[in-house]
Parts: sequence; structure tokens; C-alpha cells
Amino acid sequence: MTNINPAADLPGGDPLEGVSTRCARILLTGAAGNLGRVLRERLKRYADVIRVSDIAALDPAREGEELAPCDLSDAKAVDALVRGVDVIVHLGGVSVERPFEEILPANIAGTYHIYEAARRHGVRRIVFASSNHVTGFYRQDEVIDPLAPPRPDGYYGVSKAFGEQLARFYFDRYGVETVSIRIGSSFPQPKDRRMLTTWLGYDDLEQLVRRAMFVPGVGCHVVYGVSANRDSWWDNAAAARRLGYVPVESSERWREAIEREQAPLPEDDPVRRYQGGGFVTAGPFGD
Repeated sequence: MTNINPAADLPGGDPLEGVSTRCARILLTGAAGNLGRVLRERLKRYADVIRVSDIAALDPAREGEELAPCDLSDAKAVDALVRGVDVIVHLGGVSVERPFEEILPANIAGTYHIYEAARRHGVRRIVFASSNHVTGFYRQDEVIDPLAPPRPDGYYGVSKAFGEQLARFYFDRYGVETVSIRIGSSFPQPKDRRMLTTWLGYDDLEQLVRRAMFVPGVGCHVVYGVSANRDSWWDNAAAARRLGYVPVESSERWREAIEREQAPLPEDDPVRRYQGGGFVTAGPFGD
């Protein structure tokens, strides 16, 4: 019989055993984005109300939702956005490599505004959508863990490294707990050879966010958001040890089709050499 809770078999058991995984109000930023739309539906089971926010147009409110459009670069608007929430799942911001001037308002200033508002309003837990691009300039033949020094592959990766360090500061100074999830590639299925390694299935995404929201006394931790794929560049033991995260999905079912349809890149191609893939060659912008 398949174990429906693999975390129960971890040394020390499941850290969510006997813990309520429901709260009054969750704030979800970036709710109009790809993963925001996924989590908007899935997070409803964990709160009485989901406050959904984005600068982009949002679908009409559904039962148990509050619509709260917000520009993250507007400190006063973010302060109002955060008031009255228990947990923040912060996905908002530019999610691809862009010029620094486009990254700065939402990814850097906006993340600062989220943490400042959390401090002022007594929000004690943030789930921060970081990225594997924080460490994109490590080679694909290396295996690293979250303690490896950041090696961002672009301005986007720099902004996520900033967010992780901001989270550390707000925990050390103010006690705001954060789990920063370095998301790999989260789509319905992997799209290419690189994603066979970096893919994060939606069920595993939900499990990881749920654990990041509710595991007691989590402090400030960085984990990788990745499923149980055959190959991995990331030692994610910390996610199992601290959160009880045991992924149940794998990219392996798509391997044969992808490898048949897509020839491998030349070995000296930076997109194949580095973990960040195409991000390592994006830009410079405006030359």
C-alpha cells in the first residue's frame, strides 16, 4: 500500500503531526501569475479567506476570496494590503530576467515593503518565492545545498538573493519567520531536458508551501522547490529535515519523449554548462 504521508517515515516523524494547517486569512501576492493561479485555488483549504493580490488583472472573486489589487512598489498600498493577514505567500514580482530598472520596483523595493508591513502588523510567517536562479552560475555537474554561497545568473537572481537576505534580517531583528523556496521549474510537465532535473509538480508545490506556512518554529530557512526527479543538482535534505517535505512527483514519466524529441545542446554551450540555463545568457539590456 502506498504511504499517503511519506513524511511520517522521516526520523522524528512529520513535524506537522497534530498541528492545525488552517488559519483565518492568507495573503497571496502575484495571484495573476502562473503559479499564483495554481495556488489561488489550492490554498483555499488552508484558510477561511484568501486575499489575492496582483498589479495585473485578476479574475473575479470567488467564495472565500478578497480581491486586493496592489502595486508592490507603493509602500502605503502594501501596508494596507498586509493588514489583518496571518500568513503571506509572496509570489509577486517580475519572474523572468529583465533590465535592472524593471526588476527593482517589485522584486526589490516591493519585497522590502512586504517585510516592513509584516513587521508593523505583526505577521509572523512569510513564504517567499525565491528561485533556483540565486545559484544559477553553479555548473550542472555540481551538487549544492542551500548553504552554498549565492551565484546569481542575472538581475532576477540578484533580486531573489536580496529577498533571502532581507528575510534573514527580519527574522534576526524582528522574529518574522520565513521559508524561502528556490523554485526550480513549476509547470504541468517539464518542457525540455533541463526541466527533467529542475521540475516541480503542482502537488509538490502545494505540499511545500503548506509546510512552509504551518510547520511550527521554522525560523528562517532556504529550501529548493523541486520534485523527486531522477537527477538533481540540489541537496534538499534540509527541506525534509526541517519541513518534513518528501516530494511525491517525478519528471521521469516524460524523459523518453523529451530526450527523443530534443537533441542535447553542445557541451560548451553555457545553457548546458550552468544550472541557470538560458538565464545565464540573457542580456545585457540596452547596449
